[in-house]
Amino acid sequence: MTDREQQILQLIRKNPLISQQELAKILGITRSSTAVHISNLIKKGYILGKGYIVQEGAYACVVGGANVDIQGFPKDKLMLKDSNPGELKISLGGVGRNIAENLVKLGTDTRLITAVGDDLYGKKILEDANQIGLNMQDSLILNGHATSTYLSILDETGDMAVAISAMDIFDLMSVDFIKQKKHVIENAKVCIIDTNISENVIEYIVTNHRGTNFFLDTVSTAKAMKVADIIGYFHTIKPNKLEAEILSGIKIESEANLQKAAEYFLKKGVKNVFISLGADGIFYHDGQQMNHIQSPKVEVINATGAGDAFMAGLAYCHLNNFDIDFSTRFSMTASILALSHENTINPNISLENINEKMKEIGLC
Repeated sequence: MTDREQQILQLIRKNPLISQQELAKILGITRSSTAVHISNLIKKGYILGKGYIVQEGAYACVVGGANVDIQGFPKDKLMLKDSNPGELKISLGGVGRNIAENLVKLGTDTRLITAVGDDLYGKKILEDANQIGLNMQDSLILNGHATSTYLSILDETGDMAVAISAMDIFDLMSVDFIKQKKHVIENAKVCIIDTNISENVIEYIVTNHRGTNFFLDTVSTAKAMKVADIIGYFHTIKPNKLEAEILSGIKIESEANLQKAAEYFLKKGVKNVFISLGADGIFYHDGQQMNHIQSPKVEVINATGAGDAFMAGLAYCHLNNFDIDFSTRFSMTASILALSHENTINPNISLENINEKMKEIGLC
């Protein structure tokens, strides 16, 4: 595609009903030249025909939480019921937003549907999305409501000790609102849902957009129960061991139990099951292949964003039609990079760095 064709395509995306004369005037070229460029775009498949229906590239859609994260890091051993000297860090977070940002860093066109307030934190989330190239034009912006905030205290090992979440704003993402986003969800090659949004909205999405492949991030044991009765509508799920136990009703105490729990989900209709086992790695099963891949020993700086990076890796691999074994190893490496940085999202996450890390730690 030429530079001029790119300019014309961008203008058409913004206004599919724009005339050739209007395009010519904006670009400072003749109408006949505009017609030639449009003809070339049709031949190349970027425009489907009359009315300038634009052929969208494959993209990921994320429906879930966006919030501000406030994290506390103690300098020494964390002492409960006491004041701990340490450091505070404020950053942008939310499971859905974190997955979306990781996907953008992997070069993926990503649309985030979430809810933010028209406050300082909400404006910061929108500004940051614009800067990194994350599409939030379909998100809900609410006047008079506070943007979701998540406060977590980490222990001396970098693992979360306790957290408080103030996420009531997501209850205002109604089914009526989601109905307006039908085209965004249905045209996505993959749609990732986190359980921060309400149960009825999740159920509506997965039961009314049957042509879309839905990936599930369970978020927590309590929130995972929102999807217990509709788990079979998801193409891919990534519960941790405890969440898998709660959703399947199977106590996981052995490899045989892992297989049994995974098969429970497969029988429900899930296509790919990934069970996160923390330091013990990942177990996967797709009905044909299964494996337990051990995680290499790594220094944990901050465990908060590892699951978000893993899910982003899975979505990226699905978009690129990679097999389940490579997808697991790629996604594990993305999570290891997340673990190794103090930020929830490692600013150095990229395809190049993941590939290099995979070789370094022997996950190729």
